Amino acid sequence: MLPLIKTLSDGAHGTVRVIGNIAAWTGLALVLLVAFNVLSRYLFSFGSVALQEAEWHLMAVAALFGMSYGLNQGGEVRVDIAYARFPPRLQLAVDLIGNLLMAAVALIIAWLCIAYVSASYSINEGSPDPGGLGYRYLLKATMPVAFALLALQSLAMTGHSLLALLHPHPNKS
Repeated sequence: MLPLIKTLSDGAHGTVRVIGNIAAWTGLALVLLVAFNVLSRYLFSFGSVALQEAEWHLMAVAALFGMSYGLNQGGEVRVDIAYARFPPRLQLAVDLIGNLLMAAVALIIAWLCIAYVSASYSINEGSPDPGGLGYRYLLKATMPVAFALLALQSLAMTGHSLLALLHPHPNKS
């Protein structure tokens, strides 16, 4: 059973890392798009509502997928005065419970987002601004996917915490 938990946790961790690396390229796309919008507006007096909206769409995708990737890479900020003073096994137990709760909340949010996306799809929602982007439901569809990915990363971390609790390293506990 423990090798299966390790395999699944490592696989989920790797999947989130790969998806995060792909999503990180939206940062470059965003910088290039903003530069293009600024240069075209000031040098050629050209502006496009759709391109300005695309900036926000890229930012949203980067932020949504950045949640799970940041967690995957250990980039979360931990501000816990008591946790630092806990013994290592208690820290692992806190991590285990916290990761399970985060997975549950992420799955609930992903589930709730599905109705939001469905409503947007049913009316073929687009930008309310003339010349804006259509198919807004495609952007909204990234929300349940991103929160499901966050739940996957949380479950991977839960598995790693469980393994560490069940088989502590001799020099750590």
